[in-house]
Amino acid sequence: MDDAVEWVLSGKCIVYPTSTLPALGCIPDSRALDELFEIKSRARDAPVSLGVANLNQASSIVEVPPGVHEILEDFPEGSLTIVLNAKKEMDPRLGGQKVAIRVVSDLTAKELLLRTGPLTATSANQSGEEARLHCIEAADSLCTPEKNVVGIDGICQGGLPSTLIAWPTVSDSPESWKIEVVREGKIGSEEVFAWWKKRT
Repeated sequence: MDDAVEWVLSGKCIVYPTSTLPALGCIPDSRALDELFEIKSRARDAPVSLGVANLNQASSIVEVPPGVHEILEDFPEGSLTIVLNAKKEMDPRLGGQKVAIRVVSDLTAKELLLRTGPLTATSANQSGEEARLHCIEAADSLCTPEKNVVGIDGICQGGLPSTLIAWPTVSDSPESWKIEVVREGKIGSEEVFAWWKKRT
């Protein structure tokens, strides 16, 4: 773990386990993001999410309304990624003013993020390719002669990704003051909307 922490804090990319798929992580720094987007062959206009160990860590970079604590308590940890307003505008590749945050559930990932701070949490595969479940295999598949990716040992469960939702505070229109499911995953849209209706 020590070597992985030192590696990622130097601006390099690592692969770490989550409750779904291996995540490709880098610090939220423009040069580190340059490397991640090149390694992943990802379009620069497709923002990536940030993994955090807990909401206290998230609150250093985004506004966390009280309801966010509630929804994360009511659904399995790691099953939701929530788009929230950034406290300070971030790199466009992280969403700029609207940043997607995922509180990880994997204990290895929590330990890593407590030591490094927030890291990107995009899937550890080239865009359009199938993701591997073993973190070290996923890291090896992303290595090139010019760029190395380090993997933290771990095997992920696979299955559906986290469900991506946008919190109402990021809405540009007061008329659409409701939760939005951007990408359905572990938690179905009906469950999310039922939770929101019950709360409101």
